[in-house]
Amino acid sequence: MSGFPVLSRRRFFGACSAPLATLGAAAEQRPNIVLLVTDDQRWDTLGAMGNPIIQTPHLDRLAREGVTFVNNFVTTSICMVSRASMFLGQYLSTHGINEFNSQLSPEAFRRSYPGQFRAAGYRMGFIGKWGLDRKPLPEDQFDYWRGFAGQGNYFPEGPNGPHSTALMGRQAVEFLRQFAGRQPFFLQVSFKAPHVQDEDPRQFLYDPADAALYRDVTIPPPRTADTRFLSALPIEVHRSEGRRRWAIRFSTPELYQESVRSYYRLITGVDRVVGDIRRTLAELGLDRNTVIVFTSDNGFYLGEHGLAGKWLMHEPSIRTPMIIYDPRLPAKARGLRRREIALNIDLGPTLLQLAGLSVPRSMQGRSLAPLLDPAARPPWRKDFFYEHTFTARGWIPRVEGVRGERWKYTRYLDTDPPFEELYDLESDPHEENNRARDPSCRPILEKMRARYQLWKETLAASKPELGWVRPEPEPTQL
Repeated sequence: MSGFPVLSRRRFFGACSAPLATLGAAAEQRPNIVLLVTDDQRWDTLGAMGNPIIQTPHLDRLAREGVTFVNNFVTTSICMVSRASMFLGQYLSTHGINEFNSQLSPEAFRRSYPGQFRAAGYRMGFIGKWGLDRKPLPEDQFDYWRGFAGQGNYFPEGPNGPHSTALMGRQAVEFLRQFAGRQPFFLQVSFKAPHVQDEDPRQFLYDPADAALYRDVTIPPPRTADTRFLSALPIEVHRSEGRRRWAIRFSTPELYQESVRSYYRLITGVDRVVGDIRRTLAELGLDRNTVIVFTSDNGFYLGEHGLAGKWLMHEPSIRTPMIIYDPRLPAKARGLRRREIALNIDLGPTLLQLAGLSVPRSMQGRSLAPLLDPAARPPWRKDFFYEHTFTARGWIPRVEGVRGERWKYTRYLDTDPPFEELYDLESDPHEENNRARDPSCRPILEKMRARYQLWKETLAASKPELGWVRPEPEPTQL
């Protein structure tokens, strides 16, 4: 691909404003990209993230050979908004997609990372959940399309057919074989797993081949499963969909065990597909120039605060896995764990910069590529704005807030007066003690309120065509 520019490793690890085409001196073309996105997978459901029970050997290997962002978050924890934010690199306040029956306009698609890769001549593949349901779906923008609207079904070919995770794995292998040697290519696999099958009373419909997994394991319940933590939340949460789903999934010890075991089984099924994809890449000789990124669209309560689902601002809901594996990285970068705040809106800028493509000015996220250098300590964000304003006739409370490196401020919008949460994540990582009414924390509460208001004003005034400027000044102690 003689038309593609090549940058040296020195330039990659130097000025982060330069587009990146390669990390190693031997690379002669833009990399292939494989993006793997799970649905409702929280950050701590990987062996690589310290979970001692779940079996994820292929993802653990990916983390050992790549870079793990241990503080990765979504700016809105609901699928259609988060996926739009990922595609466009923008906060909800900017892109405005807040309904399931939505779609990217032609102009928005052009500015999205799929649109940018397509314009750059990449062979495009998409498999799985698109996440924006208004038809027509953008299948004409992809060379290989196996996407679907809505949640899909875990057994799309009938109860005796293959599980959707296994089917997506076969489709991914088919794409790789079809486009081997026709580089560069971009493939996104958006798994249904481990999302529940909402309309099915069994909820977590795992592959029958995994039925024996975790059968003899007892999974400890979360520290905040006690009803006193729910009682500390506003009545709107008690009446919410999160409580209804808690009753279906976690309301007895036996139900809790089976639900979480099945959730883990679904994730192990995804892990098996990751292994299949990596083996195929190696077999086809594509493994040395294919970047693999693994993440999820949002987190998932496993009974914390007496809740199920996502939506609210507690860590299980908003914190997700993020692993970047790039075979061109030097040995010193492998197994690196970065603690900087990473966001779902960073996905597009990161993928584009790793491929040596320009990042649209409209994207409000920031490329994580400079953080792949172990020695790099670039100035980085200290906080981010969270917003969940999907109007669901009262069954999901609307919340906004600011999550800093130490403190988290949450504001419930449907209470009168607004209900606030303030957590010191340094001393209280499980969010057990709401300090919003603690007189000793009043100065911090006022700072977080002010930061929250500044974020709202900055996002309201943002003009994507002019580029993104974060609210200033940056906090130093939040």
